[in-house]
Amino acid sequence: MNLREHQEAFEAEYLSPYAALSRNSKGREVEEPECDIRPVFQRDRDRILHSKAFRRLKHKTQVFISPEGDHYRTRLTHTLEVSQISRTIARALQLNEDLTEAIALGHDLGHTPFGHAGEYALDKICPQGFKHYEQSLRVVERLENKGKGLNLTFEVKDGILNHPSKGMPTTLEGKIVRVSDKIAYINHDIDDAVRGRILAAEDLPRPYIEILGSTSSKRISSMIHDIVRHSAGKDDILMGKEMEEAMRETRKFMFENVYMESKAKEHEDKAKNLLTQLYLYFKENTHLLPVEYLEMMDEGDEEDRVVADYIAGMTDRYAVRKFYEIFVPANWKEV
Repeated sequence: MNLREHQEAFEAEYLSPYAALSRNSKGREVEEPECDIRPVFQRDRDRILHSKAFRRLKHKTQVFISPEGDHYRTRLTHTLEVSQISRTIARALQLNEDLTEAIALGHDLGHTPFGHAGEYALDKICPQGFKHYEQSLRVVERLENKGKGLNLTFEVKDGILNHPSKGMPTTLEGKIVRVSDKIAYINHDIDDAVRGRILAAEDLPRPYIEILGSTSSKRISSMIHDIVRHSAGKDDILMGKEMEEAMRETRKFMFENVYMESKAKEHEDKAKNLLTQLYLYFKENTHLLPVEYLEMMDEGDEEDRVVADYIAGMTDRYAVRKFYEIFVPANWKEV
């Protein structure tokens, strides 16, 4: 028995009967030889971790556009926090931690520069529309590995596509990531909003904060414990009514006071305009796209989709640099 088979046997013996077992995966779109060390979900996690799209997340906005301080979250640190919360819940419930981690690390790979402002801009201008979770799937199926994709398993791709609130993942591991995403962003966005003086701690809705906890770590711990307590031994990922209401109302408070109208959002219109202008420019000048995007169009991908792929893949700073390069006149100098 090789190491992979040993780990698969361990999963079958130790994990919950509701866990997604590596040996029972629905497999990959393109069959490939098994690794003699790593089960399939562990290989998927590694492929995501080593992808270019994952590395670019460190220079993509979470909430604050180009923050001055070093301690504000980026899309990458958000992803890592989702992964940590997801793994904690999965381990406590004896579910497949490798699958959970792979989904968590891949769930936001398709996010645009400038966060949801960029997503809104592309959704408005791209004929096919644009949703970051659909783009995350496109990243792993098509855009990575020079147009070949990462050839991930069905279960990981399903979890990535269905991580938003309205999604319905087919595995409990996917459901863990869906709720962990909310736990992470509600709490770290409160932390960043207080740091950025958008909110004061006393502004938070007191009845719900008394249930969740007075600090980020207490709130995260409370939510994790509640999920584990209500989900243990069940074929679902559940939260108690009181905790679920507190989380939902705190999320609503954040939308009303931070995500929609606040100082954190005062540059969003500029970001939307920047990406819109870049999209229109490259739509009219597709010959200026990098060669890998031209090759995708040669292979039959729609022009609008490929231009959106290029714009969505940019980091904040690369998008700004491209905008300056294209639209801002350079200083003349004698040669």
